[in-house]
Amino acid sequence: MERKRIWGWWFFDWASQPYATLLTTFIFPVYYAEIAKAHYLGQGMTPEAAAAASQSLWGYGLAISGFVIALLAPVLGAIADNSGRRLVWIWIFSAFYATGAWGLWLLSPEQPHLIATVFYFGIGLIGLEFATIFTNALLPGLAPKDQIGRVSGSGFAFGYLGGVIALFVMLLLLAENAQTGRTLLGIEPILGLDPAAREGTRAVGPFTALWYLVFMIPFALWVPETPGPRRPVSIAAALRDLWRLVLSLGERRSLGAFLLSSMFSRDALNGLYAFGGLYAAAVLDWPVILSGIFGIVAALSATVICWLGGRADHRWGPKPVTIVCTLVLILVCTIVIGMDRNQIMGFPLPEGSRLPDALFFACGAMIGGAGGVLQASGRTLVVLHTMPERATEVFGLYALSGKATTFLAPFLIALVTDLSGNLRLGISPLIVMFLLSLVLLSWVKAKGEPEQ
Repeated sequence: MERKRIWGWWFFDWASQPYATLLTTFIFPVYYAEIAKAHYLGQGMTPEAAAAASQSLWGYGLAISGFVIALLAPVLGAIADNSGRRLVWIWIFSAFYATGAWGLWLLSPEQPHLIATVFYFGIGLIGLEFATIFTNALLPGLAPKDQIGRVSGSGFAFGYLGGVIALFVMLLLLAENAQTGRTLLGIEPILGLDPAAREGTRAVGPFTALWYLVFMIPFALWVPETPGPRRPVSIAAALRDLWRLVLSLGERRSLGAFLLSSMFSRDALNGLYAFGGLYAAAVLDWPVILSGIFGIVAALSATVICWLGGRADHRWGPKPVTIVCTLVLILVCTIVIGMDRNQIMGFPLPEGSRLPDALFFACGAMIGGAGGVLQASGRTLVVLHTMPERATEVFGLYALSGKATTFLAPFLIALVTDLSGNLRLGISPLIVMFLLSLVLLSWVKAKGEPEQ
């Protein structure tokens, strides 16, 4: 039964990963950038201004979604803790996930409903983030504390594998090249979808929604509600519990430092995920299919790295693993800011050089691998900072720290992009956020600080 529960819990990662792989990073943002850039060019903007405008709209949309998440996540988590129910919230926000993903079908070349598209993407993202809060809260009860690192890392690896397979399906059967109308297999999109209307690529939204609904079935069958008393939902009692938890951080220095560190690193990582596809389309002029191939390479690398990261977490502990991953992500940001199609770190390149493409492929592997391991080791550190009977409360704080500034990275990227008029420089705030997370990690105890 315990093994089946773990597999059921892993299937949430498998089911939900396509939102990150297909919609947030590799397929949909590139398609969105193509359509939005063409729309703004049609309004008389220069190519650079059109690329910056598309990134700004995307960034402000994500910032609004992040603000909603930051505002409601701690309250919802406290309500769930107070009532003793988690699964009902997972299913409620699963409906948000599926509705938001399906709505992305609206983005057509002829009538680019840009604002509506960003709205639907935000609805799905809110559903994903809230559902993840409640599934993470189930982790401490899945295995002994010394095995949590492996379970968490393997969950991320399993999720990345699901993302890779979903990406293969999209590239081989659905996503068409804008010029040829053919998929990576050299065929027109299946199911009679019209390549001229980009219906194959637009199908990424409904496909992601259906993937989630199908693969959440093992989760529904194998993961029971957490044991314990059931109480009526009380917002007042939930807010009192939340306030008590926040006040308790004054006496728990290591946990407080970790939560602040995680707040900056996770927000910066989400910024990298969200804007990587836009960067590839606007700076390197990548089409959707090349971005998808990049996604396959990156996700396959991430699958292996996450599995190895779980083993490294088990052997050396989550703190040193977190430090290494953060340094890798700082390196990636530096490379991305310092290169474009014509130069790398100020060194000019011959016309037609493919070195920027190769370097960005390497960056993708590092983002996927280091990002996945960073999140998996973060879940382990949460478990090390609590006792089993208080685990859900501390995961509530972890959710709060992860959502409190979810809007910050996309807002700063959008703002710096607006002020500089340069898409590459818009990534620079992420370096500062990763550095802040490293400084705060110096106060975190490697073996945790469980509440006595």
